[in-house]
Amino acid sequence: MRKRNFSFQTGFAMIAFICLFCLQVTLKAATRQPGDRPNLIVIMVDDMGYAGVSCFGNPYFKTPQIDRLADEGMKFSDFHSSGTVCSPTRAGLLTGRYQQRAGIEAVIHPVSDHPEHRKGLRKVENTFAELLQSAGYRTGLIGKWHQGYPHNTAEFHPDNHGFDTFIGYHSGNIDFISHVGDHVKHDWWHGRTETREIGYSTHLINQYALQFIKENSEMPFCLYVAHEAIHNPVQVPGDPVRRSEAEGWKRWKPANKAERIEKYKGMTLPIDAGVGQIHKLLAESGLDKNTFVLFFSDNGPARDFPSGSPKWRGGKGSVYEGGHRVPAIAWWPGRIKPQTVSDVPAISIDVMPTLLAIAKIEVPRDRPLDGVDLSPVLFQQQTVATRPLYWASLSNNGNRSEAMRQGPWKLVVLHPRAKPGTFEKEKIELYRLDQDPGEKQELSKQEPQQAAAMLKQLKNWYQETQSTATLQPGGWLSKGK
Repeated sequence: MRKRNFSFQTGFAMIAFICLFCLQVTLKAATRQPGDRPNLIVIMVDDMGYAGVSCFGNPYFKTPQIDRLADEGMKFSDFHSSGTVCSPTRAGLLTGRYQQRAGIEAVIHPVSDHPEHRKGLRKVENTFAELLQSAGYRTGLIGKWHQGYPHNTAEFHPDNHGFDTFIGYHSGNIDFISHVGDHVKHDWWHGRTETREIGYSTHLINQYALQFIKENSEMPFCLYVAHEAIHNPVQVPGDPVRRSEAEGWKRWKPANKAERIEKYKGMTLPIDAGVGQIHKLLAESGLDKNTFVLFFSDNGPARDFPSGSPKWRGGKGSVYEGGHRVPAIAWWPGRIKPQTVSDVPAISIDVMPTLLAIAKIEVPRDRPLDGVDLSPVLFQQQTVATRPLYWASLSNNGNRSEAMRQGPWKLVVLHPRAKPGTFEKEKIELYRLDQDPGEKQELSKQEPQQAAAMLKQLKNWYQETQSTATLQPGGWLSKGK
């Protein structure tokens, strides 16, 4: 009898100990003080224009979870991607520097003999993941990388750039169902292990983002969620495979506008659901008060879907406002005032210095950042010092275009029918955005001094970035080297 009583007491004690341990783990995650090594989550969607979500003017359908993030946080009405296409913006985001310094000005192309195919992010670059990792953060990338194909060199792999966890793909896009990349090879990985996994890619990205948060909730973490949607292939859950290793890519487009909108909605709402799942997990675990979340797009709208706003001219690949002005939302309960809107001009290269400032990590002196810390905007609704913003775009066909913002002025430089990769046949356009946000009234003839001064400044900026730019193989002007 005494033995059974001892066993019962021991078992009860063990159960109590386990319950107490679980409670302590939960409380540990929930009671980490705001600002004390906070968690950082960057959510970047692909090819979504300024009006891709309803809180930024989507007229076709609602995105309630993303809208709630905006309602509880801050919307940026003048936020820009540093590039007009995928790879350049991602290089700028990761390094906090104009991507021209990293030698990544164009899409890292899937075709092996394309001049831009063999480029990628070199180890010499400092990424926010590396610096946070060195400071004790757990770091994860779930989704799209597009910073170089590892079959060219292992140097380009995400785990060489500070990510403890990588689940996703290396190419510019994959079939949402078969996971075959734009280079027509299967492209879904867990770290360095190619993984044949069933699932719609947006659902998988949502799933593994949640898993990363759960597994790292007891320590500071930085999670980069790089969604594939709403980039092509045009596929919603339940659609058939459109790209395979055996048959290549069979492009498909909706037959009419109504069908196009349905596909647009069907590809956007899984992103919205994923944002809601992250929000719910953070709130239920108590991590919300100690987690900063930033949501934005990598460039303006592709032609597949009408996610752009009629306010802005141009789309993906263009240096007009529509090519780089994108929706952006910042969220941190208790730190960012709800229902705020900032019209401070900001750009995606500002993300790295902002993350480092929030984490209280010093910026390396050997590679100074081009972006600025947006903390005063986020937490005090202040502004930042007036500064010029620059864009230099290089298309898949080698066509160049540049732009510069300086106060209300916008300079656009085009090179129609120039030799690929060159800056020949320069065509100058000048706009005043405070009076003409749609860039309709060209003013270079009326304001020649303003245009000339900005053109000189733009060229000086580009030359300065090239003076120390990281060397890359290939390129339009040195193909094969």
